[in-house]
Amino acid sequence: MGYRGKVEQKERARELRREGRTYDDIVAELGVSKSSVSLWCRDIEVDVSKRPGRRRGGWWGAGREHPQQRAKRLQIEEMNREGVARVGCLDDQAFLVAGAALYAGEGTKDSEVGFANSNPEMMRFFCAWLRRFFPIDETRLRCTLYLHEGLDLEAATQMWAGVTGIPVSQFRKPYRARPDATIRHNKHEHGCATVTYSCQRTHRAVMGIVRALLSSASYSGVAQPAERLTVNQDVVGSSPTPGAVVSSISRSTGSAGP
Repeated sequence: MGYRGKVEQKERARELRREGRTYDDIVAELGVSKSSVSLWCRDIEVDVSKRPGRRRGGWWGAGREHPQQRAKRLQIEEMNREGVARVGCLDDQAFLVAGAALYAGEGTKDSEVGFANSNPEMMRFFCAWLRRFFPIDETRLRCTLYLHEGLDLEAATQMWAGVTGIPVSQFRKPYRARPDATIRHNKHEHGCATVTYSCQRTHRAVMGIVRALLSSASYSGVAQPAERLTVNQDVVGSSPTPGAVVSSISRSTGSAGP
């Protein structure tokens, strides 16, 4: 195939991708390699929620949900409801521990309190936790944004100011990253925020709670009961697919559960 033919294939592949077609669909229709399709279409963002589902012999119409997608959605909704029921309303002790666990994974470990995240809910949780358990001088809180060039800095600043409760006047100079077509940033139109609180005493107090949480003494009481939890031997190492029948097997005894 000549140069002109390859150009036409590339344009057709990009057109199909804009319609929401998957790489596999484009490969099957055009008879080209998946690596070529990936290279041609890597800068095209696809709204998965608008992608029509497929069935043998044709496409599910727009607005119709594929059975597997529906099963996935229903299971997620069910697990969300179950999660709310299991967590309930956190008392102070549970809130303290949950915040320490979050900081252990996402917080800075040097001389100042710092937490960076692109998820507004995580950031809101952290700020509420910090203010609840530590004496905070609000004037010393700072927020710095990491945002790609071309995205709305003013909108991002206002959004994060609302999430963190930190006045815009206390925001530091943002870091504007150069756009990169290979990086998907459409899901983070407001970028990533970093909240810092420069107070060594507060940082040491936070890290003291984190170290207590991670010490063996803090969770030794649940270690042995965990060994007696039942498991599904049919799906060891993985989660059952939506609708799968789960049989509980006792790990400690090897006998079938009720």
